[in-house]
Amino acid sequence: MKTGWQRWAAVRPHAAEAVTLFLVFAITVAAVVVTWAVMPGSLLWPAVAVSALACGALRWRRKRPFPVLAFTLLCAVAQGALGYLLTPGLMGPLLVAQYSLSVQSRRRTTWNSAFVAALGMVVTGSLLTPFHQSPVLAVVNPTAWVLLSAAFGSYVRVRREYAVARAEHAVWEREEEARHRVVQERMRIARELHDVVAHHLTLADAQAGTAAHLAHTHPDQALAIIGKLPQTTSAALRELKAAVGLLRQDTDTDDDLTPAPGLDDLPELVGTCAAAGLTVTVTVDGAARRLTPVLDLTAYRIVQEALTNVSKHATTRTAVVRLAYTPHYVTLTVTNDATERGSSGPGGGFGLLTMRERATAVGGTFHAGHRPQGGFEVACTLPLDSHDEGPAT
Repeated sequence: MKTGWQRWAAVRPHAAEAVTLFLVFAITVAAVVVTWAVMPGSLLWPAVAVSALACGALRWRRKRPFPVLAFTLLCAVAQGALGYLLTPGLMGPLLVAQYSLSVQSRRRTTWNSAFVAALGMVVTGSLLTPFHQSPVLAVVNPTAWVLLSAAFGSYVRVRREYAVARAEHAVWEREEEARHRVVQERMRIARELHDVVAHHLTLADAQAGTAAHLAHTHPDQALAIIGKLPQTTSAALRELKAAVGLLRQDTDTDDDLTPAPGLDDLPELVGTCAAAGLTVTVTVDGAARRLTPVLDLTAYRIVQEALTNVSKHATTRTAVVRLAYTPHYVTLTVTNDATERGSSGPGGGFGLLTMRERATAVGGTFHAGHRPQGGFEVACTLPLDSHDEGPAT
């Protein structure tokens, strides 16, 4: 969070730079005057002139940090040679130059420059200033301030790099999340299109094949089946229009979209299967529950795909759908009594894959495979705890 000074400096950078240089100059001159007052033998105006030159050089500290640091270091040495004690105030331009270089440079460069500046302070305090009897004031104190300025500049640089890294990581995470959502949405739409196309085209193919088989021997039955064929194709077109309509939307509005099918549409599904020659028996155990749209669509699509597989692969034309409701789960079971021809087993085929993906997406379990007594079974259990909307009315 930016302070008021930072916001003002961001809006008026030139004015902020002028204010900064003036404050450094004022502090440095004040330190010179205080030292001159304590030690009247020191030369005042040469020290003020050197301070002005050092502060003026700070204007280029961001573009030319190394020359500015070297120049301010020479000015600090000159102040010591003039007989002044190198206090933090008097060393202000040097400390600012060292901080600016540390903020902009790598760690090795920062500390190499800091050690050179510190060595200059050691030489100045040991050989040029008149305070040889007090090495703490003449040597240790100015050296420590130079190193402290370098350390603080390095800390600020690391904090800024960390902030930039965090911002880049946050952008990367948002991009990854967006890509993940796109992939998930593509998979969801692919499942919808697969279920719609596979189911309706399979039933239409079965109806057409049955009608062709009965055309010569039972023409009345063949005509009746052909008469129901437009219902199957119309249902396919409606669901395809609804699925493709999701891809054309610019927003998430649900206006003018066909409601997603659910378990309440099982009678229509059973009738469509009957028109294709597949007899389906539906049994319900327990009190029926009203499901959320997501769970309701998941259950319907699993039953629909299971019946599609029966219509494509089973040698018999019968299937049993069982819905079992408990307080926390709904179990869907679709079975047929004959072995399946061309079935890929419980783990293969896009139909079984999409059913498993749908079940696991809502936290359920899925199983498909041959039964010991013969035939094939698809069973899944869907949790109601986080999806239940209460008893059906």
